[in-house]
Amino acid sequence: MISPVTAKDKKSFIQWFLNHYRLKKRESVWILNYLVNHNELLANVHFVRDVKYCPRGIMMTSHCSEEVPFRFYKNHLVTTDAEKSFHEIRLNQNEPLYLQLNFKKSNQHSYYASVLEENPFIPVDYYITNHDKDLANQILSHSLYEYKKNSLLTEIDRALDDMNLEEFQRLTDRLNELKSSNFNQPDHK
Repeated sequence: MISPVTAKDKKSFIQWFLNHYRLKKRESVWILNYLVNHNELLANVHFVRDVKYCPRGIMMTSHCSEEVPFRFYKNHLVTTDAEKSFHEIRLNQNEPLYLQLNFKKSNQHSYYASVLEENPFIPVDYYITNHDKDLANQILSHSLYEYKKNSLLTEIDRALDDMNLEEFQRLTDRLNELKSSNFNQPDHK
C-alpha cells in the first residue's frame, strides 16, 4: 500500500517548486503561497496528472512549458480566472483540491513524482489506444481461430476412430473453410 503524501511533504515541494520555476500567471504564485500557509487546506490538496477529469482542480504552468497558463475545473466548468478560483478555494477549504503542475520534464521529475497521487477520476479506457484495441482484437481473433481449429481436429480424430467417413468429410470441409477464411483476413496469414 502506498503511504499518503503528508501536508509537510506537499508544503516542502511547493516551496521548492516556487524557488525553481516561474509560473506564467502571477495569481498561481498567490494560490500556491496560500496553500503553503494553510496546513489544514494542504491536507486536502492532491497532486495528480490530468486534473481536467477531477471534480475540483487547478492546472498551473511554468514558463518552461508549452501548456496553457492556468485552468480551474469545477464540476465540468472551466475558468481561466485565477482570482475567482482563489476565492472558491478559500471558501471551500474542506473540499478536496486536485493540482497539476506543468513544467519542463515534469513527467520525469523525481521530486514531483514523490508527491503525485493516482488520479481516481481518469476514465477506465483513458490509457487504451486504438493500437491497443487493434492488438487485443487480433489476439482475440487468433485465440478464437485456434480454439475452433483444435475443436474440429478433435472431432476429426473421433470420426476417424469411429471410421465415420461421412462425418470425417463434413468436418474436414469445415476445417478447410475455417483455414481459408482465416487466411484471407489481413491479421492472419
